[in-house]
Amino acid sequence: MMNMNHMMTEEEAEIERLPVDLLAHIFLFTSSFTDLAQGSGVCRKWRKAVRQSLAGRERLSFSGCKMDDESTVRLVRYAYNLKELDISRSCWGCQITDDGLQKISSVNCISNLTSISLWGMTGITDRGVIQLVSRANSLQYLNVGGTFITDESLVAIANCCPHLKTIVLWSCRQVTESGLLALVHKLQKLESINVWGMRVPLDCFIGLLAISPALQIKPRNVHLNVATLNPLPAPIWPIV
Repeated sequence: MMNMNHMMTEEEAEIERLPVDLLAHIFLFTSSFTDLAQGSGVCRKWRKAVRQSLAGRERLSFSGCKMDDESTVRLVRYAYNLKELDISRSCWGCQITDDGLQKISSVNCISNLTSISLWGMTGITDRGVIQLVSRANSLQYLNVGGTFITDESLVAIANCCPHLKTIVLWSCRQVTESGLLALVHKLQKLESINVWGMRVPLDCFIGLLAISPALQIKPRNVHLNVATLNPLPAPIWPIV
């Protein structure tokens, strides 16, 4: 037993000799945010290394993690170089609310984010989404599928996210034709929109293509052709 304790003491001493930069690099390979939180509580040096590793990350995904507003905001706040943020619903039941989105909207990295996924977050409303996108001016990809947002969120997205290329509105049943038309009309860089499971008429999709003929409307089984808007006139046969 004494030998085991001696070996453990030696191992602890060895890792304590590592510089903060090297520790931070090691923490970059840690995908478990629980492990990071525990590591941050070991000592001041480790806490600094964990924060430094978060600052170097360009992507954070909380999918599959049991997170709440405070724990999520705490991690995002230190991710200064963050480009992609995924806080989709997890099997554990993510508890992110509008209050959490409002706090995230005030962190330093929000204006640099190019991708945000809020897929399946049934606990958020227009209030949180509107606040979040108000500062996410660099967004190119946004997934709000499975949420209960309305046209109000789409109007805010259209006004605040001029670089948006892809938006997923999977099963957003509170969104109407008016919101979709406003979105496509405003966002000239929009390339793809997922409308699976939405309660909008087929004529709406034809209207979207009239505004943006190159727009990809998913799923692929929605077969539309902008040519149907301007059918060719019937041929005039010569009278014999």
